[in-house]
Amino acid sequence: MRAANAAVQEKGISMPFTLRQHKVSCHPAEYNQPMSDMYDTLSEDYDRFVNWEQRLKVELPFLLRHLPRGRVLDAACGTGWHAIALARNGYATAGADLSAEMIALARRNAQAADLALPFETAGFGELARAFAPHLPFDGVICLGNSLPHLLTPQDLTRALEDFAACLRPGGTLILQNRNFDAVLARGERWMEPQSARRGRNEWLYLRFYDFLPDGLIRFNMVTLTREKTGWKQRVTATLLRPLRMAELVEAVLQSGFDSVQTCGSMEAGGTPFDPQTSGNSIVVARRA
Repeated sequence: MRAANAAVQEKGISMPFTLRQHKVSCHPAEYNQPMSDMYDTLSEDYDRFVNWEQRLKVELPFLLRHLPRGRVLDAACGTGWHAIALARNGYATAGADLSAEMIALARRNAQAADLALPFETAGFGELARAFAPHLPFDGVICLGNSLPHLLTPQDLTRALEDFAACLRPGGTLILQNRNFDAVLARGERWMEPQSARRGRNEWLYLRFYDFLPDGLIRFNMVTLTREKTGWKQRVTATLLRPLRMAELVEAVLQSGFDSVQTCGSMEAGGTPFDPQTSGNSIVVARRA
């Protein structure tokens, strides 16, 4: 906990309370929200939390390099910025997310960018049905550590088969998750704090994992907001199933894809995957 508090102090923000180590039970109901509920709650903060200018500077060249020209579906689009960036580069894009609030923001962001893009509230396994009038796509992307929200191997297979159903033969699938090989090997709980400031208001976002006895991970986010009346805090949490690269590649190959390439980051067009040091687990696959 000391390291997290020190990181906060380096940013010039005083902590309104101390985060303490605590024992965790498997996953008490009052502390775990359904995935859509968590991201509905986070939607108002999401575009403050993510530095989209920096993120797209790294990720967009990788996507442009690996995606075929044509129609692309973002399967976990959040507030829509990958779909918007690709549309600005000549792609016909669409987006889906399980969170209705995220989709509402995606539509507003696209409208502000003078783009008319189809965004639909739909989860993994529902995409081919939701986007039936737009099928097939030339590319499907699923970024931002979205697949680990699927808590069983069966759910993962169902999602990958749904991606395949959305693609034309030879179409491209791009997946991006955290490198859980490294996270699990090091017991890496804390992620780097993120902060934002708008006038007199400040936001601080702290993210950490609880490793649960059944092999799942509880993903926690503490949001600290300083307004005129002082600091407010909110804690949201949901469950993840940590996906190792070997399991992900095998599942992709068994779900209608071939020609699999792995990367450890999107920088410089894609760096090699190292299970010990890479930040991400990235898979680029072709539908058979």
